[in-house]
Amino acid sequence: MKFIEDINSVFERDPAARNVFEIITCYSGVQAMIFYRFTHFLWNIKLKWLARFISTFARWVTGIEIHPGAQIGRRFFIDHGMGVVIGETSEIGDDCMLYHGVTLGGITWNKVKRHPTLKNNVVIGAGAKVLGPITLGDNVRVGSNSVVVKSIEDNQTVVGIPGKVIKSKANDPNHFDAYAVVSKETDDPTVKAINSILTHLHDMDEQLSKVSKELKIKNTASSSVDDLEIESK
Repeated sequence: MKFIEDINSVFERDPAARNVFEIITCYSGVQAMIFYRFTHFLWNIKLKWLARFISTFARWVTGIEIHPGAQIGRRFFIDHGMGVVIGETSEIGDDCMLYHGVTLGGITWNKVKRHPTLKNNVVIGAGAKVLGPITLGDNVRVGSNSVVVKSIEDNQTVVGIPGKVIKSKANDPNHFDAYAVVSKETDDPTVKAINSILTHLHDMDEQLSKVSKELKIKNTASSSVDDLEIESK
């Protein structure tokens, strides 16, 4: 069953996981998915009010809002979970992972496909927003706090506001940073400008430190000469 696969997938993605009982009772992301699998079944058999009522209760318990109409594949994991929102027409493939604060949101009030589609093995970092009926291809990585409003091709990493594709080693999950900003190796011009400013400030600090030391030495030497002159008198 899918919810059993959801539970087992935690062991591969969270080194803190110790046993199944702990995962079921202490992992809000897993609890939210257990609720979702049930409410999605109710939604499909047209018990829509009951599905929404239970999903609302699940949001109150877990801090995670998953619309029962969303379509979510196998081995899906939400790490930490608080503040995650997954809209009604969202589609998520297999082996995907979201961190806390992620929103898969819509940009229209019309009753159409208005939420994102995530293909297989997509990872979305903490606080990121993916908005509109766009598609993130297989193995896409979205950096923390990014805002993505355009479709992304397979095997790409996207960061920033608005999200931009960067050259990165992050196609390998071991090089993907779900919490922090991207490294200095990025091709993002905004990040490069910030890194340049930080480097310049560091150089200025070093120069000021050198000037301060030289002034201190000169002042010490001047004070010593003055003391000698007073003693000679």
